[in-house]
Amino acid sequence: MWDDVLRSRPRDLLRVEKAADILRAKAENKIGLIYGFQNAAMMGKDASRVATFAGLGVRVIQLTYNPRNQLGDGSMVAENHGLTDFGREVVAQLNDHRVMVDLSHSGQNTCLDAARVSKAPISINHTGCRALCDLPRNKTDEELKLVASKGGFVGIYFMPYLKSDGHPHAEDVVAHIDHAVNVCGENCVGIGTDGSVTPIDDMDIYKAALAKEVADRAKAGIGATGERADTYPFVIDLRGVDQFRKLECRRKAMGYTEARIEKIMGKNFIRFATEIWG
Repeated sequence: MWDDVLRSRPRDLLRVEKAADILRAKAENKIGLIYGFQNAAMMGKDASRVATFAGLGVRVIQLTYNPRNQLGDGSMVAENHGLTDFGREVVAQLNDHRVMVDLSHSGQNTCLDAARVSKAPISINHTGCRALCDLPRNKTDEELKLVASKGGFVGIYFMPYLKSDGHPHAEDVVAHIDHAVNVCGENCVGIGTDGSVTPIDDMDIYKAALAKEVADRAKAGIGATGERADTYPFVIDLRGVDQFRKLECRRKAMGYTEARIEKIMGKNFIRFATEIWG
């Protein structure tokens, strides 16, 4: 379906397969699309499927979602068993086919196991810091530090899990970025919003739709601790096309240098993508 969309909008869209494609999209004023899975359940029992998906242009595969799958435990699984033997097979195949190994939504031990067995650096593309908000969707300092020590990437999201009351503001995003930089160093941290930059035109209609979505997720067993009908999958004062400018201004006010801000706003991800994709 997305291949059809790309073919129909060649002036506007560009499929990203290499890090250089991101820069090309920027230079050509296009939107770069990165194909990715937010769960590896579609591997079934056959790790060789990685080759098929990579051949179709998939560049990122997240090992688990919130529940357990055949690769390992997600963030909502209390047993926290970690990566399975099959999960290790899949990680090896992802390495061989130069696909990003993403540990967002994973359980703590699944993340630590994957970081240890992967031959290539891994990513936690969208997360927060457990040290600032103790919810299972956020990552511990141990996870953050290990991923960074292997040359990986950590993206901080704009999600309700950044604050215990479920209603974070821009200052909370900045606090989580700052903590991640202190733990990981300034070369491994960036942005992974886990949501759209589009503003909401009618909040009343949106709230009703969101309440249904949260209820459906809970019924399906894929919801996460901290998401409720009154929490939003965005930060209330970081919405719309100028959200990143607002974020940049806040970090300048904190004394961040231009070089550090540029790394966090994209250069760190480009560095990581170059190592994985070429």
